[in-house]
Amino acid sequence: MMLKRDWWKFLGAGLLLYAIIVGFFVDIPDTMIQETMRNLFYHVGMWFAMLSMLIVGFIYSLRYLRKFDEREDVVAVEAVNVGLLFGFLGIFSGMVWANFTWGSPWVKDPKLNGAAVGLFIYLAYMILRGSIDDVHKRAKVGAVYNIFAFVLWIVFVLIMPRLAAESIHPGKTDSPVIPCTCTQVCGWSFTRPCWAGFYSHPGYFNSESESVSFKKHSKTKINF
Repeated sequence: MMLKRDWWKFLGAGLLLYAIIVGFFVDIPDTMIQETMRNLFYHVGMWFAMLSMLIVGFIYSLRYLRKFDEREDVVAVEAVNVGLLFGFLGIFSGMVWANFTWGSPWVKDPKLNGAAVGLFIYLAYMILRGSIDDVHKRAKVGAVYNIFAFVLWIVFVLIMPRLAAESIHPGKTDSPVIPCTCTQVCGWSFTRPCWAGFYSHPGYFNSESESVSFKKHSKTKINF
């Protein structure tokens, strides 16, 4: 019964395991960056995992503003939390890669700078939520900010770097590592809800009364 219900979790774990193992043994094309290309299996997968979580947060913020159901807000904020985790993992893995490839962990590049600005936008989202005591006001303000934050993230990370005159950050290439990278991206997409842990919990609220009020409307796990 459990296997039938959670098959996608096992599939995601299998895809991730396959990509991680193959990433160490697959033949790498003879290019300037040589063996450092293996970081592609991990760096790119983490960024796509972050993007998928930010999309979930964006969608559930919209759903919260439509129904004002606090469960939707919990999903949105936890999705952003996990997205930030993968974002910082992607940044750090990219810095390691850049140090070997470009001789410096950080260079002046529109894609790198846009990624940093995007992460700071979402860090501001978490700071904003932490500064509001009332749970309902926090949810409403946070949902509105999260919607604008996602739009700005798309602009700074996906649009503006493409409009830049030049960038030393690599783009799409035809190589045998691409199918394995896509496999890892699919693996992260299947397992992302497991990372988020979408359950209501008293620690999310600032007072016992807020927690009790929320629990009246959230006795089951939230799935999507």
